[in-house]
Amino acid sequence: MRMLFLEVDTESTWSVASLGPAFLGGMLRAHGHECTLLRVGMDMGVADIEAAVRGFGAGLIGVSATTRQWLRTRALLEELRERLNVPVILGGLHATFSPEEVLHHVGVDYVCLGEGEAALLELVEVLEASGHPAVRSVDNIWIKGQARPKIRPPIEPIDSIPFAARDLLDERWGVVHMSTQRGCPFPCTYCAARMYDQLYSELGGPSYGRRRSHENVLAELRALRAAGPLNYVVFLDDTFTIHHGWVREFCRVYGAELAVPFSLHARVETVNERMLGELGAAGCKHIVYGVESGSERVRRDIMQRHASNQRFRDVFRWTREAGIMATANYIIGTPGETVAEMEETIALHHELQPADFGYFVFYPYPGTALFRTCLEKGYLPEDYLEQPAVHRRSILRLPGVTPEEIDAVYARWTAIRAAGMVSRMPDASAEQTAQALAVAQGHAATA
Repeated sequence: MRMLFLEVDTESTWSVASLGPAFLGGMLRAHGHECTLLRVGMDMGVADIEAAVRGFGAGLIGVSATTRQWLRTRALLEELRERLNVPVILGGLHATFSPEEVLHHVGVDYVCLGEGEAALLELVEVLEASGHPAVRSVDNIWIKGQARPKIRPPIEPIDSIPFAARDLLDERWGVVHMSTQRGCPFPCTYCAARMYDQLYSELGGPSYGRRRSHENVLAELRALRAAGPLNYVVFLDDTFTIHHGWVREFCRVYGAELAVPFSLHARVETVNERMLGELGAAGCKHIVYGVESGSERVRRDIMQRHASNQRFRDVFRWTREAGIMATANYIIGTPGETVAEMEETIALHHELQPADFGYFVFYPYPGTALFRTCLEKGYLPEDYLEQPAVHRRSILRLPGVTPEEIDAVYARWTAIRAAGMVSRMPDASAEQTAQALAVAQGHAATA
């Protein structure tokens, strides 16, 4: 079968496509199927998708959509169904945790719950044998009009999953994106990553959390280096630095054989001064830390994060001393947070002195604990399903904090970014200062 994956851009074109279709494509190709990717840019419409489907001869269309991508994806698929009757499957976080809402819409025939490689391969084989709609159930695949499916155990060993199909990632300039593990053990209430672990733990079977062997990771990197330039590696794991023994051995073997510059995501609870030194020696140039709030109360009682502000100060200092650039991410307007606590985040930011930072107004993602809180307490507007998922303005009706107050804090963060840009241009004119502000606002719009 031939399968077309869609990467639906929102607001701007991202530097890399979703990682999910690349893994799915690798599995399909390993079993003799064909697949390709269409990046649906902001200047493209349903006619472009129709032409790609017809030109490739696709028998199945797949989309890995985040909540942020869902509204545009939904509209395009509904219009596409008026032109074509090629079956469509959605996967990813939004589809996994809002499957009924996704399947309610015209243009979506299947939803993949959780891990997709084995499930999609089975669905493709069923479609080839029986046509659309599939005549029997497939574990993990919710078929429109049928009962919720069983969840199959996660793939073991994880090293058996074929390498990602790189042409489905839209990577450029020798910058590659890697995943070394699946699952997240941390209970952050604003993040849906942990909910995959919970989805599988309810089965009482194998854990969803698995990590690839060092040899498997290096084998993929060797193949990439042999195929073309390998200039920089971005590790996309939610928290690369869990399991210290694995990380230290990685630093040894990666640094000895490749030493290609790389970046990763970490939590301050999972690193120490020694590990940061080893990461820096192995080639790590950049670490992204989720700070989220400068209020220890907000982090502890609302977000379920228990690191102290002093721990953040120490880790950011150790990171700089190891020669690694640190980026901090912050959340504004978390339910239960006061304006004074938002000010605490700004104060902590100035203490941490990150090389870069991102700032985002809280959005309640389906599947998260804070989404349930917002639903139960009536913080969500009645039409929240029709509102775009953005990080510039709160959609919530929060007690004690108004949207305008959150807007004002967001504007302060934008001004801080602009001031940082101007500080690097000591002789900036008024026009250049205004341009820096515009750039800062644009950066936040696409973050």
